[in-house]
Amino acid sequence: MKHPKIHIFPAVNTLFNALMNHPQFNEVKLPELLATVGGGMAVQRVVAEKWKKFTGKPIIEGYGLTETSPVACVNLALNQDYTGNVGLPVSSTEVVILGDDGIEVPFGSPGEICIRGPQVMTGYWNKPEETAKALTSDGYFKSGDIGIMDEKGFTKIIDRKKDMILVSGFNVYPNELEDIIATHPGVLECAVIGVPDENSGEAVKVFIVKKDPLLTEQIISEFCKENFTNYKRPRYIEFRTELPKSNVGKILRRHLRPN
Repeated sequence: MKHPKIHIFPAVNTLFNALMNHPQFNEVKLPELLATVGGGMAVQRVVAEKWKKFTGKPIIEGYGLTETSPVACVNLALNQDYTGNVGLPVSSTEVVILGDDGIEVPFGSPGEICIRGPQVMTGYWNKPEETAKALTSDGYFKSGDIGIMDEKGFTKIIDRKKDMILVSGFNVYPNELEDIIATHPGVLECAVIGVPDENSGEAVKVFIVKKDPLLTEQIISEFCKENFTNYKRPRYIEFRTELPKSNVGKILRRHLRPN
């Protein structure tokens, strides 16, 4: 008896998006696709919902870093819809959300995601000072990612701590803005950063790759006005033909920041 092949497709958000915008993607048949796993960067809701519509399979989002070898959390394989979180810690792994004071924050409050487990590194090679900065006294690795955890232990990634934008004392998270701006039908992909501003400390800037060549700054400005409070709205909008990415397709915001 011939058994069917089982295909598990892992990728990052930008690759899912690029595939679905390829003119021949509708011709692809995926009858043997068992699961799709997303990682490396936040999976946007609009991308996840399109993917399920195209393939019939949800994107199962996970989370980890090189220092966690690499998986720390993953969603349940039985999930049939986008959850907006990265799931539960994998076996023998502990995840806590710590405030700047090193104390665990209440459920639903943002803080730094810290991870402890047998797959977590014990230190950087020949870099004791960097190791001391990266690990708590009780062995948790400080990820540099801001997240929240609910009462059931599911973790949601908010953003990279270093990517947070401070506008007049208010925290602005690029992931949140990108997730909404990406829903505009004229946008192929986008990236948000903070730029220096003498009045508010920082201001929001968005870089956009057009899907619709007729898309304008005015259209995006009106869209953001409808969807964001004033301090979150991008003050600067720049269109580009492409965004800088790593070799696995992750958008590199640091290459968009002014030197």
